[in-house]
Amino acid sequence: MPIARVNGIDLSYDDYAPDGPGEPVVMVAGTGAPGRIWRTHQVPALKGAEFRVITLDNRGIPPTGPSPGGFSVDDMAADVAGLIEYLGAGPCRVVGHSLGGLIAQELVLARPELVTRAVLMAGCGRADALITAMSAADIELADSGVKTPPAAAAYRHALQNLSPRTLNDEEQLRDWLAIFELSAPEPSTIRAQLGLEVIPNRLPHYRRITRPCLVVGFQDDLVVRPHLSRELAQAIPGAMYTEIPGCGHYGYLERPDAVNEALIGFLTG
Repeated sequence: MPIARVNGIDLSYDDYAPDGPGEPVVMVAGTGAPGRIWRTHQVPALKGAEFRVITLDNRGIPPTGPSPGGFSVDDMAADVAGLIEYLGAGPCRVVGHSLGGLIAQELVLARPELVTRAVLMAGCGRADALITAMSAADIELADSGVKTPPAAAAYRHALQNLSPRTLNDEEQLRDWLAIFELSAPEPSTIRAQLGLEVIPNRLPHYRRITRPCLVVGFQDDLVVRPHLSRELAQAIPGAMYTEIPGCGHYGYLERPDAVNEALIGFLTG
């Protein structure tokens, strides 16, 4: 995995080029997720649509270097801007999920010259009481020193991030539980990123966004409920909104074909 030196840290990234020349798309993952989370579904689909796909490991996700003293969403947006400039990839398309969506929103607001259009999946413009409570609970667990047994962590992760459609399909659910048991991050290992999604009301600021945006909500999302994503789309001038049915917070993994269709349709526009 290549490393870019930006903003005083070593930022790890991957650069997936199509067979011919392709317009770059930078993809920014959510809390605790490495850049490779996009590799199974979104990277092949976007490469097939002749896009060059760039993914990265955000601050707080190894092998990207540590950030002594903590960091903010603004720092993470500056990292994405630095990577775009390092690779000479701007202006480009940007896709973000959850915390990655917050990063993309702040990037397009602060550095619009680097972005042609943005897709904001499971995005919001403010942290409501439930987001704030979930974040506080994760921080308390991380700081307690208690390690959650893998099976218990997988069960909690499934309930929080999957739709009833998947939870009621026993074969699919067994597969998801096995994946979560092996890969779901312990809060203590991603402690540096916890709490960053608790943002003040940024909706008035997002009315100054000047680049085309697509906001994608997931119908059964319990982390960022769809009304928060609709609210974000209403705040961004000219933004489009689409809602993917039958999926939860991990909609881009749970219903990848529907998500990829929405992504490619907007990014090629």
